[in-house]
Amino acid sequence: MSAAVALTQKILGAIPLSEAMQFSIDSLSQEEIRVSAPLEANINIHGTGFAGSIYSLAVLSGWALCTHIMDELSMDADLVVGRAEISYRAPVKAALACHCQATAEQRQSFLQQFRDRGKGRLALEITVGDLPQAILKATFVAIARSRPS
Repeated sequence: MSAAVALTQKILGAIPLSEAMQFSIDSLSQEEIRVSAPLEANINIHGTGFAGSIYSLAVLSGWALCTHIMDELSMDADLVVGRAEISYRAPVKAALACHCQATAEQRQSFLQQFRDRGKGRLALEITVGDLPQAILKATFVAIARSRPS
């Protein structure tokens, strides 16, 4: 089973909203993720993407990439969103599509903070759509489950 399929199943099983949104990881690597959800399951009264769905899918995209990075780096931690702010720039008129990437430097800093303090922060920018129609800037925080003595 690919990492993308396994992570998609993990998210669908643990976060009921993701199933209702029809969340799907389209591609995944240690550097980037592409996620989508159909417009029909995430529509508003104007026939465009519902703002809450756009925000939720963007957060899930960043969370999924961080989770994948943590798995690859063997970080035993709980992951939370420390801060997130979205800018809606244009209506989403097709399937919701998110893209996010983390540079090697960002990943290394995330791991080093985690090793040094038991808490690592990763600031990501998640784009929605090709314009992009929305941009989410979020900081994800990995908190060690147990600290070695």
